Amino acid sequence: MFRKVLVANRGEIARRVMRTCRELGIATVAVYSDADADEPHVREADEAVRLGPAPAGESYLRVDAVVEAATRTGADAIHPGYGFLSENAELPEACLAAGIVFVGPSPDVIRLMGDKAAAKRELEAAGVPVVPGRHGDGLTDADLTAAADEIGYPVLVKAVAGGGGKGMRAVERPGELADALAAARRESRNAFGDDRLIIEKLVAGPRHVEVQVFGDTHGHVVHVLERECSVQRRHQKIVEETPSPAVDDELRARMGAAAVRAAEAVDYVGAGTVEFLLADDGDFYFLEMNTRLQVEHPVTELVTGLDLVELQLRVAAGEPLGLDQDDIRPRGHALEARLYAEDAGAGFLPQTGPVHRFAVPRRGDVRVDSGVESGSEVTRYYDPMLAKLVVHAADRDEAIERMRWLLAHTTVLGVTTNLDFLAAVIDHEAFRRGALTTTFVADHLEGWQPPATPDELLTAVAVSLQADEEHQADAGDPYSPWRALGPWRTGQVGGWQLTLEDGPATVELSVTGRDGRYRVSRDGTTAQARVLHRDPDGTLRLEIDGHDVPAAVVRDGDVVWAHVAGVVRQLRIVPATRHADPAALTGHTAFTSPMPGAVISVDVAAGDEVAAGATLLVVEAMKMEHPVKAPVAGTVSALHVAAGDAVDAGTVLLEFEPTEDAS
Repeated sequence: MFRKVLVANRGEIARRVMRTCRELGIATVAVYSDADADEPHVREADEAVRLGPAPAGESYLRVDAVVEAATRTGADAIHPGYGFLSENAELPEACLAAGIVFVGPSPDVIRLMGDKAAAKRELEAAGVPVVPGRHGDGLTDADLTAAADEIGYPVLVKAVAGGGGKGMRAVERPGELADALAAARRESRNAFGDDRLIIEKLVAGPRHVEVQVFGDTHGHVVHVLERECSVQRRHQKIVEETPSPAVDDELRARMGAAAVRAAEAVDYVGAGTVEFLLADDGDFYFLEMNTRLQVEHPVTELVTGLDLVELQLRVAAGEPLGLDQDDIRPRGHALEARLYAEDAGAGFLPQTGPVHRFAVPRRGDVRVDSGVESGSEVTRYYDPMLAKLVVHAADRDEAIERMRWLLAHTTVLGVTTNLDFLAAVIDHEAFRRGALTTTFVADHLEGWQPPATPDELLTAVAVSLQADEEHQADAGDPYSPWRALGPWRTGQVGGWQLTLEDGPATVELSVTGRDGRYRVSRDGTTAQARVLHRDPDGTLRLEIDGHDVPAAVVRDGDVVWAHVAGVVRQLRIVPATRHADPAALTGHTAFTSPMPGAVISVDVAAGDEVAAGATLLVVEAMKMEHPVKAPVAGTVSALHVAAGDAVDAGTVLLEFEPTEDAS
């Protein structure tokens, strides 16, 4: 077994690999960029090496820097995790040249499976069913258009080197194909440095079911059951489970045999995943093979009792798997929900910011693989996944209930997350029935918006802020009459008048009382609140109208983050005066960036007249493109950015004047 392993990754997967290394007595080396210098994976390693600046292309994606770090620290193996260099054949090639073991398959296999066109041809020849389409090399737009006409619409355009939904476009009708090809090529070129595309028949309403495979250097291959990964947004998974509610023993055997056949056809070594589309008639088709550990591997570990990272390390060290197919059977049911820093109510836009508080309850049936902790910073440079919340139970119904509890008791304050949306998925009756397809979100939660802010949350915020004011007053003149009355007065009535912005709504509150007992009034209703316990980190236990209410409230300037009754909200304290917004200053509509990112294309110039729906420019954030479009017909009156500019959330991009008769 290895003495020291360098983990060429960051966040939760780096911490996950290091955990197994510690259990095996293997020393670990972390690598980091400037943005991650104080993140948990760096502190938890035995050694750490700086790779470079924050952008991944200047740090985590530098093969030379990663291998040099391993050589300098005396690491005898490199574990790539997933993402970044995990499916880049240059890293195992460089490892071979440096006499370092790469924990994964050979460069030739990575290169083959990374080329979706070549992989389909290879596995089709091995008898693995594939989706009808055109998978040749050097396909031009004309070739792809002809292929789409031949196989019939709808079709799916996919990047040859793609992954994670990047460079992928569904096309419903011929007139949409040209734009889809252009966007997919551009996105694939930016993400992978390769703009080659293939085209497939779009299988209507399939499930996404993948099979975990393992091969060793002694020619032995097994499958480690299947995972249901149909619940996705933007072609990226957000909820996974095993076993799949659609797979019985007979189908599991057929899919498992096909996955093993695929691995054997290429002499696969290590952990891999064969992904299939499963039609409602029981037919399944090869989608792609991921030559690495999957994000969702914890559900497999919980139902099998296996440590897949340990198996990876042992196989890479030349040991046999020591597993027969009959040894691998599911025990119970596991669910995983991916916690992302994103605004699900605004089209899943990635979010950035400080993590003021990160707290997840720990108990025996709960597993949390997290990349952040309280005090971390979510930047625009990397994938916005913060953690994986995983539960294990005797059956699927019980697992769902445990996941509902876990989501309700997880607190993330400081950056917007998809917690509310994950709860909506788990609570949906179609999910509970197991009626899952890759269009689940579009079919059942299209246009989803967060539920209304609970009154108890607003009361908790008002009480917490009032207690802060008292604390500050206590630090000054304890005999000041304003200490008893609060900082502001309306007429002759003592108390604090608090105005909060809750999204587009404005909430007016009045708070009276002190020393832990308060009355909070809003719209003619009043709540009586008593502080039972309050910690400096913002954790509260309140009694509101006789009910015990746990809460967490953190203030950052004029922004307040609160978590009450499973709901997290970002509220803004409205000051006495406001700055006019950009639209008011210019007399036109001002388009602002919805997130921190970079402008990758500008499709208009000042003075251009555009139609409703026209793309004005495109902002890229966290490896996803976000087009800014004209809501109505009008004229671009001014441009404030150019292609290549970095922008913050709220940066004015351009000014736009609607046509007078536009509706």
